[in-house]
Amino acid sequence: MEEEYFDIVDDNDRVIGKDTRKNVHFKNLKHRAVHILLQNQKEEIFLQKRSPLKDINPNCWDSSCSGHVLSEEDYDRAAHRELVEELGLEHLERPLIKLFKLPADTKTGNEFIWVYLGFSNGPFNLNPLEIAEGRFYPPSWINWKLAAEPQSFSNAFIVIWNFFRSKKFAGY
Repeated sequence: MEEEYFDIVDDNDRVIGKDTRKNVHFKNLKHRAVHILLQNQKEEIFLQKRSPLKDINPNCWDSSCSGHVLSEEDYDRAAHRELVEELGLEHLERPLIKLFKLPADTKTGNEFIWVYLGFSNGPFNLNPLEIAEGRFYPPSWINWKLAAEPQSFSNAFIVIWNFFRSKKFAGY
């Protein structure tokens, strides 16, 4: 497998260098990521359960699709690449909506995260190296599960979902 390189960024998300995925995580350097929330026609959100093979938050529920922004890649291109890589999703019913950007801190794994909203009813072709399972859930179930078992979610998803709900995007 080819080594992935990430841009290292400063506190203002400006590129100051690049290094391997392994080194960026080991040194806890600031870098970039994307998360996509996919909504179906019933206004349910698709959640993925991360593969047990993942090095961070294995077996945890997470955004519909997420991933790192590779070196010299922009956020939008990374979002579309991750949709294809993780869900086999080449086209959406409507263009992705850029919702908000989270700052890099310990809760986000030192990642600046752009969060997108997309619309699709599936079906998806889940990448087994990335995703153990996935399905659509009503927001009420996500809220209940998050309150009852926060440890079953990725750290970044908790921050994303709480911000998403607090801003009442798409009626949540």
